[in-house]
Amino acid sequence: MKSQTLKWVILIALALIWGSSFILIKKGLVGLSPFQLGSLRIIFCAIFLLIIGFRSLTAIAQHQWKYIALTSMFGTFIPAYLFAIAETKVSSSICSILNSLTPLNTLILGSIIFGLNFKRSQFMGVLTGLIGTAILIFNGNKLEGTENYYYSILVLIATVCYAINVNLIKKYLSDVKPLSITTGNFTVMLIPAILILCFTDFSSTINLPATHHAMFFVMILGIVGTGVANVIFYKLIQISSPVFASSVTYLIPIVAFMWGVLDNEMLTSLQFFGAFIILIGVYLANKK
Repeated sequence: MKSQTLKWVILIALALIWGSSFILIKKGLVGLSPFQLGSLRIIFCAIFLLIIGFRSLTAIAQHQWKYIALTSMFGTFIPAYLFAIAETKVSSSICSILNSLTPLNTLILGSIIFGLNFKRSQFMGVLTGLIGTAILIFNGNKLEGTENYYYSILVLIATVCYAINVNLIKKYLSDVKPLSITTGNFTVMLIPAILILCFTDFSSTINLPATHHAMFFVMILGIVGTGVANVIFYKLIQISSPVFASSVTYLIPIVAFMWGVLDNEMLTSLQFFGAFIILIGVYLANKK
């Protein structure tokens, strides 16, 4: 398959997988705490990747492991917990829309830190996206209370982490195979995730039916929504550009919103407007 066609196929596949991740987090939180969910997500994914990709670790040079550790921290470890905490107060649909700010943050950080060019239309896109974000967050704050505002900020921090991750991979790991990067990431994260899980009350709730039910959703989230998705996402970064790869977040809210509607989540007209403004901002930021 030609590279131009392949990158669009991967983009759509990622949108379907990651767009479903937000509802899986919501379902997982029914029987797990945010820190349990984040840890189990990483553990399930790490076990899966070590089974299929352990040999690929030899392809990582010694000097590249520091970048593997950095991308594991920003690309998965921190966001895994931030999204789980955020969804205790913010709907899965809103989280997916705020996640659309990733390309804008990729552009900003790419320009400031990694030397990418920053055009006038892209600046307008960033500004537009920020306006849409303000509308979305402050309307949610008005409807659901002050906590909504603070928990929404956690999603914004996660998008900054994603943006750092994308730029790091493009600049320092573009010659490493996607499976090697992903397996390396989760090898680094496995022990810290187990330690965090041990400091929760997981051992006292592991035999509860609600915990088993939640763990099933988290297993899907970890293996498919994190492991498989990261492998093909890193492939997408390598055959395209950081901004194109992060623009998968155009489509993620559509998939997430469909799941949200099926789970009785509804947005207000003002929240729809804020989401629309954000997507316009992302479009302007990615416009050539």
